[in-house]
Amino acid sequence: MSTVITEKNNGVTRIIINKPPLNVVDIAAMEELNAALVPLKNDRATKVIVLAAQGKAFSAGVDIADHTPERVESMIEKFHAIFRTMWSLDQPIVGAVQGAALGGGCELAIACDFIVASEKAKFGQPEIKVGVFAPIATLLLPRLVGRMKANELLLTGDAIDAREAERIGLVNVVAPLESFDSAVNAFVARLTSLSGAVLRHAKRAIGIGLENELSEIERYYLNDLMRSEDATEGLNAFMAKRNPVWKDK
Repeated sequence: MSTVITEKNNGVTRIIINKPPLNVVDIAAMEELNAALVPLKNDRATKVIVLAAQGKAFSAGVDIADHTPERVESMIEKFHAIFRTMWSLDQPIVGAVQGAALGGGCELAIACDFIVASEKAKFGQPEIKVGVFAPIATLLLPRLVGRMKANELLLTGDAIDAREAERIGLVNVVAPLESFDSAVNAFVARLTSLSGAVLRHAKRAIGIGLENELSEIERYYLNDLMRSEDATEGLNAFMAKRNPVWKDK
């Protein structure tokens, strides 16, 4: 079974994460998702991209096993390659978030240019509770919701529901689950009615500076955070299904 499904229709390409029910993303899935996105760089027939998922959750995030010291550098490289590709694409990307978007799943959602969410969706960055932080969310959330709300999401690890996400400006549209697909299609239609060339230029201008800032955050994540004792303890505790014992160092 393919981890990523690509569907094309009338100028819209849908990239669908297909690891239900929770769509937890491991390194192999990261590579497959990026491989599905890369060809769209030269696809002038695609005017809008929709990033969606099968199953109960949009994505419950990155496989915790890929955060271990021997894998984390490769994981960061492969995972962040997806975002670099997303930002390099000229077409606007609509995140269709039908369920929970947590951890790396939330990062995938907020890296889209728009989010349409169902009332069942929730958003959160729980990484702080297992001794790490979310590099992409650290970069994007202050831009999207302001520093104080970003601090709350990143430093408490608490999740918010779709309506709260809409209220703070993280989500564009919230729809009942039964009319979710129609809401996504209606939002996409607002974009496909516009000039593809102008959309491409506008998106490119909005994203200026993201790449340089991400590189700096990556260096801090790998060289400082992941060498701390508490990062190791938090990840080990999560995998062992026990409470972490923090040393504050």
